[in-house]
Amino acid sequence: MTFKQIITDDTLRVPIKAWTDHIEDSARTQAMNLAKMPFIHKNGVALMPDVHAGIGSTVGSVIATEHAVIPAAVGVDIGCGMNAVRTSLRAEDLPDSLRDIRLQIERDVPLGAGGKHSGFSCMPDGLPYPPEQVIDVLYKGDRTKAWDKYGTQLGTLGSGNHFIELCLDESGDVWIMLHSGSRGIGNMIGRYFIERAKTLMEQYFITLPDRDLAYLPDGTQDFKDYINAIGWAQAYAKENRAQMMTKVIAALRRHVAKEFVITQEAINCHHNYLEIENHFGTNLYITRKGAIRARKGDLGIIPGSMGAKSFIVEGLGSAESYCSCSHGAGRKMSRTEAKKTFTVADLQAQTLGVECNKTSAVLDEIPGAYKDIDEVMANQQDLVMIRHTLKQVMCVKGA
Repeated sequence: MTFKQIITDDTLRVPIKAWTDHIEDSARTQAMNLAKMPFIHKNGVALMPDVHAGIGSTVGSVIATEHAVIPAAVGVDIGCGMNAVRTSLRAEDLPDSLRDIRLQIERDVPLGAGGKHSGFSCMPDGLPYPPEQVIDVLYKGDRTKAWDKYGTQLGTLGSGNHFIELCLDESGDVWIMLHSGSRGIGNMIGRYFIERAKTLMEQYFITLPDRDLAYLPDGTQDFKDYINAIGWAQAYAKENRAQMMTKVIAALRRHVAKEFVITQEAINCHHNYLEIENHFGTNLYITRKGAIRARKGDLGIIPGSMGAKSFIVEGLGSAESYCSCSHGAGRKMSRTEAKKTFTVADLQAQTLGVECNKTSAVLDEIPGAYKDIDEVMANQQDLVMIRHTLKQVMCVKGA
């Protein structure tokens, strides 16, 4: 059996397959509520080894649905994900102190929840303008106001667990790795459709085990609008990461004397998103909430916390997990609990050897608030194989 445990009882319509023995009670309840929904595919709900409680559904879950989607399962950080590139630089090519590089990146890439730059005069090649209904619904048709949100936040990091890192792999090669999503516009899209789904449930007199499992039925205008809007937000998130990567590479060139090139790019992969995929001979809506796609041969990125290892992996194409794997270490305590539990001295000790902000501003991101990444990786050996092991030497947080 490929998974660690299977949860099933008379109250569930489908089984829950978990790649971990340790599921907190709140996450277990959320997964069981999800498994009661009438449109979940019969193969069941897949829980990744970094699973923990989220809003409505667990973070670290893969949800296959037919004829309906759950906006809160994707969440409000639509298209949040990772990008990583390997450079031709070696560890010895980096300066003894990485502080100047960190400060350069912090100047060049706008940080924080409201981070903005001067904006683009037009959308970058390959990224379309938002669907008309996004501008109509969210901005009452005001294109200028809409542009101020998505045009000025493209190429910005955001806050929370979003980060930019320099890492060294097992051979001493230098990697750049970053984590962000669709920023303010994705948040607005997510929140709008979550509320639309809740309104529909009230109109249809549908009782749910959790109000955050409100769904949009296929065939409704809201469903069509959401699919269009989320597709755009995911494209925006991918372009956002690409724009930041360009800025980070340029910042690195300013402080490293040696010329370098990019020698390998790992997939620019989402881990909060919705996609139509074929599994078990059926086209399904696959929601990965804190999970990445891991088809056979797919490259992916699984980061640890800011003081732990990260991994470049190759997917093994596990059918039971809908070809998925974990998206990181996963939190083991909330941000509030982390701030109450740890001190700045703890943060300094746990990030020893990493050039980063070591103040109370990022205390909620302390490595001790996350699960053991080695245990997470051990629990998904049938989902991915490790191609590279990375250790960060510099980390920029969006706090």
